[in-house]
Amino acid sequence: MKYIFCLVLLCVSVLSCGQNKEPILGDTAYQREQNSKFKDASKSPLTSKDRKTFKALDFFEFDSTFVVKAHLKRTPDSKWFNMETSTSRISKERVYGILSFQINNKEYKLNVYQGQELMQEEGFEDYLFLPYIDNTNGETTYGGGRYIDLRIPEGDSIVIDFNKSYNPYCAYDPKYSCPIVPLENAINISVTAGVKAYKKH
Repeated sequence: MKYIFCLVLLCVSVLSCGQNKEPILGDTAYQREQNSKFKDASKSPLTSKDRKTFKALDFFEFDSTFVVKAHLKRTPDSKWFNMETSTSRISKERVYGILSFQINNKEYKLNVYQGQELMQEEGFEDYLFLPYIDNTNGETTYGGGRYIDLRIPEGDSIVIDFNKSYNPYCAYDPKYSCPIVPLENAINISVTAGVKAYKKH
């Protein structure tokens, strides 16, 4: 009888804990991963004050139109240059290559960059940085443009998933130093995919 009583108490305790813990929101695995990170004090770019009221980031609905296969034209002779950031810090970058792709039968091109310091870090040796500006900036998305993380492919093609576009961390807290999107990486299209502008609640 005592065993059954303890078992009932344990079940009630587990249920009550499960009810108190809010589920991670998001329509896709990527969205849930981002929302989980933003709730985590050790990973979140949010201020401690904003994190207390944070529920979920605002995303566009997933749209397969913005998952594209791009041709990568490598530029091995490109020079390192100083990419400006939102602070006085300078990020040493080079154009790793030019990405050509189509969306709704229209051709677009974007430079993809490689960071001199980051490529020395373990796990980031093959990392590529794709910042871009589109027609949604300053309206439904962050005014300074958005970023996409990529990895160096073995061949000359690479998949760009604009549904994984994210905001620079300085969109959430000005203490962060964020690379400013070069003007040549502006595309004349509304990319209604990925994360939207952050609005404090």
